[in-house]
Amino acid sequence: MDIKHLTYFIEVAKQKNFTKASHILHISQPALSKMIKNLEAELDVTLIDRTYKKMELTDAGKVVYEKGVKVVQFMADLDQSLYDVINLKKGTIKIGLPPIIGSLFFPGIMADFRKKYPDVVIKIMEFGAKKVEDSIEEGLIDIGVVPLPVKDDIFDQIPFLKEGMSVIVHESHPLSKRDFIHLKEVSHENFILFNEDFALHDLIIQACIKEGFYPEIVLESSQWDFLVEMVAVNIGITILPNSISEKIDLPAIKIVPLKPASLLWELSVIMKKNRYVPYVGKAFIEEIKNWKQGLPS
Repeated sequence: MDIKHLTYFIEVAKQKNFTKASHILHISQPALSKMIKNLEAELDVTLIDRTYKKMELTDAGKVVYEKGVKVVQFMADLDQSLYDVINLKKGTIKIGLPPIIGSLFFPGIMADFRKKYPDVVIKIMEFGAKKVEDSIEEGLIDIGVVPLPVKDDIFDQIPFLKEGMSVIVHESHPLSKRDFIHLKEVSHENFILFNEDFALHDLIIQACIKEGFYPEIVLESSQWDFLVEMVAVNIGITILPNSISEKIDLPAIKIVPLKPASLLWELSVIMKKNRYVPYVGKAFIEEIKNWKQGLPS
């Protein structure tokens, strides 16, 4: 059924007059009559009783009118909704962020995005990187930002950040006066790390193994500030990305860069391969790219 024919029939039914309806619709009366007859032929029913001077709807015509009004309104709403989505007046995006990444980088990104698209709903799912990856793979969220590596055969990736890491030691530690530290120099230290839900946990362990040792882990936590507090009471050392290290403000703590850059914190925006990315998701990715361009080189 042609929605235009249905729309014309509804106008004729409202006006109860072909001449008035044709003026409103800006078409000739013969053309309008022909469209209504075509609709009747398509539905194989008579919609308008033409035996009286005053036009009347048949029983079938009343049903088509009643249901047709709803159909036409639905199609108008659909067109408007699609326009809103395509033009980002509306929409929902589900983003997976490990809490560290979210708090470090995304307040500004979210604020800028909200200014541009105030009616878009942003749902933030705060998980460890492993759960973010699982949720994207299962289709529960649209995009995520996680540390590398990730599975290349499952995820499309857009580089987000690449930076070095630092060793966090107590001020009394023999290495606290150094300008930099090689990872192998802390092989006999007690390590305080993020727990296994965080990609940094495995990243640091694998880097240590490459240097010929397995770290002695004495404490794990999900909070970077707690890790630092434990270093401040001299329980052990920890290794943190530079973006986190820059936020530390404890007098008992010394921050010593790892050199050479054998241990890097690389973050990427990830999406499931071959999965449709909604318009709002594409716009959010562009906002991330814009933010990245504003970073110091």
